[in-house]
Amino acid sequence: MNERFHVLKFGGSSLQDPERVSRVLGIVEAAPGPTAVVVSAAGPTTDLLIEAAARAGDGEDHLANGLVEQVQSLVVGNAEAVLGKGPALDDTTPQLEALYGNLRKLLYGVGLLREYTPQTLDLIQSFGERSSALLMAAFLKARGSLARFVDARDWLVTDARFGRALVDWPATAQNLAERADEWREALTVHTGYLGRSSDGRTTTLGRNGSDYTATLLARGLGAEDVTIWTDVSGVMTADPGIVPDAYPLARLSYMEALELATFGAKMFHPRTMIPLIEAGVPLRIRNTLTPDAEGTLVDETGHRDPGKPTSVTSLENVALIDIQVRRLDARPRMAERIQRSLEQKDISVWLSTQSAHGQALSVVVPVEHASRAQEAIELELRAELAAKEVRPLEVWMPTTLLTLVAEAMGRSVNVAGRMFAALGAVGVNVRTIGQSASSRSISCIVDADETSIAVQAVHDAFNFAHQTVSLLVLGKGTVGSELLEQVASQAETLRAAHDIDLRLIGLADQRRLTFEPEGVPPSDWEGRLAAAPEAELGDHGPVTPAVLDRLRRLPVPVLVDVTAADGLEGLYQEAFERGIHVVAANKKPLTIDVPARNALLESARSHYRFYAYETTVGASLPVIETLKDLVRTGDRVQLIEGSFSGTLGYLTWKLMQRKPLAEAVREAKALGYTEPQPQDDLSGLDAARKALILARELGLQIELSDVELEPLVPEKILAETDLEAFYAGLEAHQPELDAQLDAYEREGLVLRYLARVDPKAAANGGKVMKVGPMAVTADHPATRLRATESFVAFTTDRYAEYPLIVQGAGAGGAVTAAGVLADVLRIAQTLRGR
Repeated sequence: MNERFHVLKFGGSSLQDPERVSRVLGIVEAAPGPTAVVVSAAGPTTDLLIEAAARAGDGEDHLANGLVEQVQSLVVGNAEAVLGKGPALDDTTPQLEALYGNLRKLLYGVGLLREYTPQTLDLIQSFGERSSALLMAAFLKARGSLARFVDARDWLVTDARFGRALVDWPATAQNLAERADEWREALTVHTGYLGRSSDGRTTTLGRNGSDYTATLLARGLGAEDVTIWTDVSGVMTADPGIVPDAYPLARLSYMEALELATFGAKMFHPRTMIPLIEAGVPLRIRNTLTPDAEGTLVDETGHRDPGKPTSVTSLENVALIDIQVRRLDARPRMAERIQRSLEQKDISVWLSTQSAHGQALSVVVPVEHASRAQEAIELELRAELAAKEVRPLEVWMPTTLLTLVAEAMGRSVNVAGRMFAALGAVGVNVRTIGQSASSRSISCIVDADETSIAVQAVHDAFNFAHQTVSLLVLGKGTVGSELLEQVASQAETLRAAHDIDLRLIGLADQRRLTFEPEGVPPSDWEGRLAAAPEAELGDHGPVTPAVLDRLRRLPVPVLVDVTAADGLEGLYQEAFERGIHVVAANKKPLTIDVPARNALLESARSHYRFYAYETTVGASLPVIETLKDLVRTGDRVQLIEGSFSGTLGYLTWKLMQRKPLAEAVREAKALGYTEPQPQDDLSGLDAARKALILARELGLQIELSDVELEPLVPEKILAETDLEAFYAGLEAHQPELDAQLDAYEREGLVLRYLARVDPKAAANGGKVMKVGPMAVTADHPATRLRATESFVAFTTDRYAEYPLIVQGAGAGGAVTAAGVLADVLRIAQTLRGR
């Protein structure tokens, strides 16, 4: 029994320079058994030949000849580098010169006529594949192989449809059957892409034509397998230019490959797959640069997990044409008529959808055919348009056809739901939806400028790879530096256990910005920021709209604000408008005037962005989310009371231990509990802002000026801007404090700095919010607080007798940073759907 053939196909990128040619020769020589090799034109040869034909047609003979020189130089350069001086090169050079001499004569004729036909262009393009195959056979002979050049035009019979000829399979199969035995005796090298009509004219097979040649050859020879050697390591889960984490699939089925080909995957063409399907020949796609990698196997079975999605494809630069029917009785066979009108104009239709009631139809065509398609449809529907039974056509372009492919999609639960939930979560507008009749794919049209976000979101939703989260951090103070340390220390754990890749892509202070899309090493952020030049400052420092535009193009972009800066609400809104999420420990944007604060939150909602601000109250304590849950579940809050400032909690705790206030403040500052200017903490304004944030979560439309605020010490002491003068003022105030503390001890009371939010107070003419030093009884929850502990007590209809209490560390860079990181991770996991 004869051993079966192996068919190897090499693309132009694998033959474009001597180093790659040497790799190809090693792969071919290592192939077992009888082998047939199919080659494409080397490197940019085909493009140069097409350009040469165009220049000759314009009468620009000198430009056409210059392009031929480039092609010949590439080919001869490879020949000289691989063969070296000697008999092999001497034998090959005259053949190349004769080949390119004929090409120049052909182009001279084109120049005389000042035109070239599709037939002429096919003949001109053939010189690329012919020179590649001729050289490859010569290279193999020079290395001792019994190699033979085969012009595929001698066995591949087609019709005369130049540019994308159709194969006459019975005639082709007969030719292959007649030659199979003699080809077993030598390693044959075939031209890809080329055929010949029955009357002897050269034709080409169109897109992926050399791959098609290889699969036709495999079918006719009854080959054991086909291997397409290219410059990628297999079929990718998405376009790696859009999704950096895309990776090659191990296996897929013929039908999945056919579906990918239908929806624009550059790796396949439907015609390439048909010979394999009909003959049951497996196909493997491998990388010439990494020949030991297994690549992707395409066969009848496909992946062993039939429910696993295969790939996300993105066919860009398409146009969506919408047809809206006004009357139900005005639509007989309308979809069929539209399809036929486009076929008559030779316009490719990538997707066609129709509503259940038939009043809405849409077609998706290449952008370059949009005008012709619109004209063809309007001509077909001219009577309906004139009678206003059909609305004027709407054309959306450029758009992108996004498709998710999986063998068993029709038998898997909630695939479509997960896909469109992922798109909705990142605010991508879906213009139309279609599912293939085979139930192996689901497609939609999105706007071109949302392609990157949409592909990344769907890719992440189906766990193809780690979810990448792109962080631009504002601020490098206590909280910021702690956050960066936590990101660095948790990176590997998050990738391994949660499939989340946190990537610090930028860091900004008041004057500098470092922005590195591939990631700033968290361990070297100080050096990177220090080395960055002073940035051009905008309304919000170095983070300008141009910086946000760069951020929005990255996977899951998140702006992280760990500053206490004023006026950043404008930056947040610009981020939301660009599809960027915001995580903030900065309280000030939430305590601006009520209309502006409401507009900020509405901006996040309307743009489908997350605005996470849990750490604005209670550091990493779940205060805001607890309150939101109470409100969402219909509970009515009667009173909120708490110690919202870990700093002031620490100071009052120390005062009750009878430590002098000046000493306590110095100690708190050294421990990192206070702001750089401790006066800001003792004013109580920070605690008031936190209380205001909670009050507004209840729906109370009150301003910061409505808060009854009493600082821990008199205003005149806080007015001192000089730090030492401020401490002196505290020391002078100590006797008054001691007298007050003595009185509290006699009455069994404890000093704490508290805030109260009483929604009912306004009805009685009182203040809804009070913030200041308060003496509480021994059974009050605040008496249990130690050091920087904070607590919040929610008294509600459901928690009337025993308030719901949230208590824990409420100050310090580490706990606040942990809360910020938790907010970031919640966003990532929500977008991922788990």
